[in-house]
Amino acid sequence: MGPTASGKTGVAVELARKFPVEIVSVDSALVYRHMDIGTAKPDAATRLQVPHHLVDLVDPTERYSAARFCADALLTMHEITGRNHIPLLT
Repeated sequence: MGPTASGKTGVAVELARKFPVEIVSVDSALVYRHMDIGTAKPDAATRLQVPHHLVDLVDPTERYSAARFCADALLTMHEITGRNHIPLLT
């Protein structure tokens, strides 16, 4: 955890090169589509290197609650561990 643009995604991608990791975004702004500026959302090339989850889920006009995020995150982590990978919350 750390401030926006502090290098968290870079560290997570490096870890994914060494371990069977899939990144689970816990950034509240990244769930929204079309909010690429000012959010430090990983670019497409980075997202191709290692799976990123909970990014671009809903449009900014849609309601998205902490409870829904929790449910989505738990389901995602369950799916990742089902693939024998490690969910890395970033």
